[in-house]
Formats: sequence, structure tokens, C-alpha cells
Amino acid sequence: MHDRIEATLDSAILACPDCDLLQVLPEVHPGGRARCVRCGRTLATRIRNPIERPLALTLAALLVLVVANAAPLMGLSVVGREASTTIIGGAYQMWIEGQELTALIVLFCAVIAPAAYILFSLVVLLAATRPPAPRWVGEMLRWADGMQPWSMVEVMMLGILVSLVKIAELAKVEPGIGMYAVGILMLLLPAIQVSLDPDEIWARLTWADGELPSTTPEAPNPETALTDSTS
Repeated sequence: MHDRIEATLDSAILACPDCDLLQVLPEVHPGGRARCVRCGRTLATRIRNPIERPLALTLAALLVLVVANAAPLMGLSVVGREASTTIIGGAYQMWIEGQELTALIVLFCAVIAPAAYILFSLVVLLAATRPPAPRWVGEMLRWADGMQPWSMVEVMMLGILVSLVKIAELAKVEPGIGMYAVGILMLLLPAIQVSLDPDEIWARLTWADGELPSTTPEAPNPETALTDSTS
């Protein structure tokens, strides 16, 4: 996935995308990678703690998401009058002011999509802790991957900062706990995406016929890729 060539955790046959050498991809240990024996191209990598690390990050993101949506984003004080709002409260205010489309977009990209991505990822990781994982985990993984591009917490944070600069000229603005939570969530979501290895999940799935993939490749005299322990 992305810029690197993905491979299953079991032995497989793979042609190097650079030199086209057909070679056996051996088992890659956590934190290691497999390289082409001819040109040195990285053919496969395996993340350290492929389940535990993203699971911890996902649980943290779920807690932070709850705080980000429950706590006020900011407080305003103008001539002795004070007000505060949350993400959902802001979307609701847009709705009642006649900006229904904008309210739906904000609600979906800032609340629904991140929540769905975190929940789908959490279910996938919990189910994969004890392989073989049920087949429906693969579908959940696809749903999580589909929600990820729509989780635009960073765009919302940019909009909040711009509004803070403009409002600061008219009123006293105090960042709330919700804003700090959104900032933390901005860091947790990319960390989950980097640490969650889809190949690790697919390798733990039960096949539709109940069988596991064969670990014995068949090919005419393939080379064996080099492995090292570099993370």
C-alpha cells in the first residue's frame, strides 16, 4: 500500500518492480524488511508491534474524540457577556441559521468520519489480536480505509485558528479543553494510519473456505530476497 510494495507475512513469490527479478519473499520479522537480492529495492516491510501499538493509539484517539466533542472549543467574552460552543453545537447553529449543507459537511468531516474511522479500526484490531480473525474483519478494514480520507480534523483546526485571529479583534477569546483535544486528535489519527499495517490484518483472516494460505511457493528456481532487522 502507498509507496512501498506490500506482501503477505508468509513466504510468497514476488517480482522486483525495479529489476523484475523473480524471487521468494521470506517471512519478514517485526521491525524488519525484505530487499531485492539484485538491486536492493525494499520489497516488503513489517512494523514492530503491528497490533499492540495501533490498538493503544486507537483507544487513546477514541477517548480524545469524546473529549473533543463534549468539551467547549473556545469561550468568548464581549462586554461582560460570555458564550462557548462545541463542534456539534457549532454545526447545529449553522443548521438553524439556514446553512444546512455547511452544517452537514462540518458534522460529517469533523465528527462522523473520524468517529467511524476510529471505531472501525478499533474493532478490526481487537478482532485481530487472536488469529484467525473472522472474515467480516476484512470488510471492516475496507470501511475504515474508506472513512480515513473524510476525517478532516486538521482542516477544521485550521478554520478554528483563522476564526480565532479574526474574533480576537472583537472579543476576548479563551481556548477550551475541546480545542486542545482536537489538536491531540490531529496527531493521533496520522499515527494510527502509519502504525496500522493492513497486511498484518489480512494475514490473520480466516479464508472463505476455512483454509489458510499456502506457505510453500511454487516457481522455477526463484531467488530468495534478503532480509534485515531495520525498522
